[in-house]
Amino acid sequence: MIQKIIAIGGGDIRKNETLLIDQEIVLISGKKNPKLLFIPTASLDDAGYIQIIHDHFTKLGCTVETLCLVTQKPDLEEIKTKIVNADIIYVGGGNTLRMMNLWRKLGVDKLLQYAYTQGKVLCGVSAGSICWFNAGNSDSRKFKNPQADYIKVTGLGFIEALHCPHFDSESARQQSLKKMLKNYAGVAIALEDCAALQIVDDTYRILTSKPAAKAYKIYWQFGVFYEQIIPLTNNFQGVDNLLKKDKQL
Repeated sequence: MIQKIIAIGGGDIRKNETLLIDQEIVLISGKKNPKLLFIPTASLDDAGYIQIIHDHFTKLGCTVETLCLVTQKPDLEEIKTKIVNADIIYVGGGNTLRMMNLWRKLGVDKLLQYAYTQGKVLCGVSAGSICWFNAGNSDSRKFKNPQADYIKVTGLGFIEALHCPHFDSESARQQSLKKMLKNYAGVAIALEDCAALQIVDDTYRILTSKPAAKAYKIYWQFGVFYEQIIPLTNNFQGVDNLLKKDKQL
């Protein structure tokens, strides 16, 4: 099975800011009318958010279902059925730490691992992009205390890197990520709003839904801090080179 992920750094779906990326999500499902499963755990199953996603992706030709883990408390069999039947799994933004903790408690993490091996399109924005990586730079503590620092939240590990969304719109993330990476052996992929990392098996490319949106590969090596813009190209590149530190003389 071809493994497919599209992790989106941010953007207001109500204003169609991510439309070009969302169209690619539908396209790579390979289905004319794909079944999209929305998982809004990070927003506590916010009803308004659910309606926005439903309306947006219905217009793009999807049949949209929602998996509410907070407000409806489905049993494991119902969760499994919804995930197995989906062509696309879209994870919404919000509190990443709370989401990951609940997923692990309910066994959703293992079901998403299965979905990944079955070639379903795994995608989402903010918390819904962090979750596919080893870990992410998260504002989860800020929901209760706006003055709290960003924290590293462990994800599902499908992409072997640390991830930072909203790299332009939440400028405090830049210094936070720089500090966080001092204790992380690998690289970080930082995405501005309206930029996305698309992975298909062992290849990748950067998608954008506005011309100025950028993606970055960021890391420390031998005490030197590197922040490199990832070039935009229509052609897919080898993901191994993206996810490892460049050799320095």
